[in-house]
Amino acid sequence: MAELGATDIEPGYRGVHFKADALTMYSIAYQARIPTRILAPIDTFDCHSDRYLYKRGTEMDWMSLIGTDRTFAIAASVSGSHITHSKYASLKLKDAIVDSIRDQVGSRPDVDRFNPDVSINLHIENNRATVSLDASGRSMHRRGYRLDALEAPIQETVAAAIVRMTEWKGDKPFMDPMCGSGTILAEALMAACKIPAGYLHKSFGFEAFPDFDAWAWGPQRKAIDAAIHPIEKGLISGSDIDSKAIGTARKNLSRLPHGSLVNLKQSDYADLPPFEGGVLATNPPYGIRISGRTPVEEFYKELGDFFKQKCAGSTAYIYVGKPELLKTVGLRATWKKELVNGALEGRLARYDMYDGQREKDRLRREAQEAAAVNPWTLKPNSDSR
Repeated sequence: MAELGATDIEPGYRGVHFKADALTMYSIAYQARIPTRILAPIDTFDCHSDRYLYKRGTEMDWMSLIGTDRTFAIAASVSGSHITHSKYASLKLKDAIVDSIRDQVGSRPDVDRFNPDVSINLHIENNRATVSLDASGRSMHRRGYRLDALEAPIQETVAAAIVRMTEWKGDKPFMDPMCGSGTILAEALMAACKIPAGYLHKSFGFEAFPDFDAWAWGPQRKAIDAAIHPIEKGLISGSDIDSKAIGTARKNLSRLPHGSLVNLKQSDYADLPPFEGGVLATNPPYGIRISGRTPVEEFYKELGDFFKQKCAGSTAYIYVGKPELLKTVGLRATWKKELVNGALEGRLARYDMYDGQREKDRLRREAQEAAAVNPWTLKPNSDSR
C-alpha cells in the first residue's frame, strides 16, 4: 500500500486501514497484488440487532449511490456479534436498500450477484457495523488470466504474496518446478514486467462511485500501462510432470503481456538439470499419496534432496497447506511464515542452498558459535585431566 501511495497505514481486521486521495485509490485498486478487496467506508455504527441494521440502512442515501438503473450486490462478514449469520446480515441490508429507494421513487434496483454495477461490503465485528463501497468491484484474486485451472489451484493473491516474500527482483532466474496451472509463474511475470493486477479487467467498482473522475483516471491508467516492459526470455521458467498442466499454464500465461517469454517444460522435477544461483518457489501437492504411488512424506524428502543436490547457491520456497509436511523435507528452514489460502492455514518455508565453499563456511561458523556457547568444548589433542 505504501509503495502505491497510501498514507496513515494501520493494521486492521485481516487487513489494513489507509488513507488516499481519489486518484491514488483508483491506482491502488488497479495495481495492488495482495489485497482481496479495496473498501471505501461510507458509514459505521453500533449494531446490536437486525432491526437496527435495517433502520440504519434505510437512512442512508442509496439513491445517489445506486439509484434505480444500476444493479448491486452485498458481501457480508460477521464476527463476535449478536447477528451471527453473514447471509442474513446481507439480506437485511438489501431489504433496507430496496425499501428505501422504492419509498422515494416507487421502483427499486435489481440485485446481480455475479456482475453488479455497485458492490457493497458489510462487516460486523463485536456489534460494530461498517458499510463500504468496494473500489475493486470484485474479489481481486480474479485476475482474469486463469480461465483454465487444475484441481485445488492456489489463489492468485497468495501466489503474489509468495513471490513478494521471496524478495525476488527479476535479477536472477526464477523457477517453479511443479507449476500446475502456472499461477506462481504468472504472478512472478506480472511483478517483473510491472503488469497491474487488474490489467485484464474492463471495469472497476470505483467507476460507480458518485465522485468518480473519469477524466483523471483515463490518463492515469495509460501511464501505469506504459511502464509494462518485457523480461529476458527464460528468466522465468516452470515445469510439471503432467502435460495437461503445462498446456493449461501455457494458455493462462498467453493472456498476459510477454507471457510467451516464460519457458515451460513437461518434466519430473527430479529430471531437471541443475538450477544454481536462482530462486525456486513452488506449491507441491500434499495428498496422502503423490500420483497414487509415492507416500507424501517420502515425496517431500525427495524434494528436499533435489534442492540440496541440484540447486546449489539457490533459495527455495515451499508453500504447503499442511504445515506438518515441512518436517519431512529433511532440510533446515531459514524461516517459516503463515500464509492463508482460502480455508487453509498454510505455511511458506524458505531454504537457503549453499554452494560448496559457502556450505563449509557455514558449518565452520556454526561450530564456532557452538563452541562460544559451550566454553568447555575440548580442543583437538587437549588434555582432559
